[in-house]
Amino acid sequence: MKELEYFIPDDIPQEVLSYESALSQLSVGKAGKLGALFLLLEKNDKVNKTVIKEQYSKVPLFTQRALYLEESLPSMAYIYIISPSGGVLQGDRYRIDIKLAKNAIAHITTQGATRLYRMDKNFATQILNISLDSNCYFEYVPDQIIPYRDSRFYQSVNLNLDDDATLIYSETIVPGRMAMGEYFDYDVCYLKTIAKSHTGSLKLVDTALLEPKKNQLKRFGLLEAFNMFSNMYLLVPTKYVNILNEKISEDIINYDKVVARCSILPNDSGIIVRILGNMIDSIKEVTHHILKICRQEILGAGFTGIRKN
Repeated sequence: MKELEYFIPDDIPQEVLSYESALSQLSVGKAGKLGALFLLLEKNDKVNKTVIKEQYSKVPLFTQRALYLEESLPSMAYIYIISPSGGVLQGDRYRIDIKLAKNAIAHITTQGATRLYRMDKNFATQILNISLDSNCYFEYVPDQIIPYRDSRFYQSVNLNLDDDATLIYSETIVPGRMAMGEYFDYDVCYLKTIAKSHTGSLKLVDTALLEPKKNQLKRFGLLEAFNMFSNMYLLVPTKYVNILNEKISEDIINYDKVVARCSILPNDSGIIVRILGNMIDSIKEVTHHILKICRQEILGAGFTGIRKN
């Protein structure tokens, strides 16, 4: 029971709990239903690279070795989160813990989209805990979440970082398997993100409760004419906030296939960017451009894209 509690968020909202029910196949907590990943990344001064100092994984979550793909930033570790199951099933409980220390610099993404399969019983959850020590730089930019028809999902994201560290977190949600004619046919997708400093001060709380069968998501003030959206949280040292906000604001307004705007978080603790679009490639283009601006301003390095082939 204690192991199961480790994987289950302690704040599952009622909108998700209402789907709780016994499973006819493997029950919650059985082999293959609990996915775990723990990574400790540190800068190794001897080789001048960020390395995986500690690693633990429990299928269906694991990673390959760190790669070094950026010529302008050879010390940055690129890591890909991989799931052999191909998607998230009903009753799945995932937990990912990532910690950066000793001036680590890293970029983590997923092998592909997170697919939430159809669910006729129960729901799925994921906990993501990210912690950054002083002077670390981290980009967590997974591919899009695809909620299949009748899927139910809750994600709890907890970001904790030192005030002089940089954490760029991105999440993108599409309406479903659009090629199969699925548009907003899922039951619920609930995303909650909380960011705090190491001193405990609150940086942001942001939630997205999507229940398309109960509420029209394409109404005025929400998605309107668009089918997908992306959130980017740029938690950066205070000295970079105004200049990044100015540069990003000037650039993203020029994209004609998306609508994107940014605003400064309270107490100059960072920037939030909202992106609306109808094509995933257009959203990724804006996301990558924002990463390019942040890297250039904070690290003085370039960004050549994310390799998935």
